[in-house]
Amino acid sequence: MKILFFGDIMGKPGRQAVAKILPMLKREYAPDFVIANVENLAHGKGVTLATMRNLAEAGVDFFTSGNHIYDKPEYKEVFAEFGDRLVRPANFAPEFIGDGYKIVEIKGEPVLIANLLGEVFMEKQVDQVPLTSPFYKINEILGKVGSAAKIKILDFHADATSEKRAMGFWVDGRMSAVVGTHTHVPTADAQILPQGTGYVTDLGMTGAAHSVIGVATASALERFREHDLERKKVALELPEEVKGFEVSYVLMEIDELSGKCQNIISKAIPNLEI
Repeated sequence: MKILFFGDIMGKPGRQAVAKILPMLKREYAPDFVIANVENLAHGKGVTLATMRNLAEAGVDFFTSGNHIYDKPEYKEVFAEFGDRLVRPANFAPEFIGDGYKIVEIKGEPVLIANLLGEVFMEKQVDQVPLTSPFYKINEILGKVGSAAKIKILDFHADATSEKRAMGFWVDGRMSAVVGTHTHVPTADAQILPQGTGYVTDLGMTGAAHSVIGVATASALERFREHDLERKKVALELPEEVKGFEVSYVLMEIDELSGKCQNIISKAIPNLEI
């Protein structure tokens, strides 16, 4: 089974990039299923009905998220319409809307897709939305799912590379793949861990080329110069001198009988020309 997974889709340029490149990737790789992280989908934070519909029309089958999933007022409407193919971090408090994992059918096979949020460097988020340990939470999920799905995918939305790496080894041999999201910078460590789990520390992002992790360069520079880390402006429109998008994704090939990852390749296109 081939699964194509996009890193964080960052605002309008990210949505445009997916719409442009996904038909080409489908012709090249013939994936059985396409997943994208959407926590930055709408203007860089959260999701809206219009942006989710846009990405679904572009050909994405399933959506993972992260700490910004509830940032837009219409998140309840989004979960009402897309709740069967959208997950939020499973270690959020249970009273928060949405499911932390789903079992979907791909090529007639049940596949678990789970989402977790890291704790390291997430102090502000922990204050707003209480978290349980992602390490204990994934044990709980795997215990509930049991043998109901042989293929199991985790999007670990975390800041610290060490925490992501630790999670990979924590579930090695128990999950088909662990992919990291959140930092928007792709890592060059796509690999198969000793017990057969595909792993990459971060998928990177899909958004405006020559930006600062999807934020307009001038805005990012001002934030750092003035020490105002709350101020930022998503690179909504491509600057005239920038003629492309940044696109990052992984392609995983998973054995349907064993649930082990056979191959995982990471791709980063820093400037996809329009």
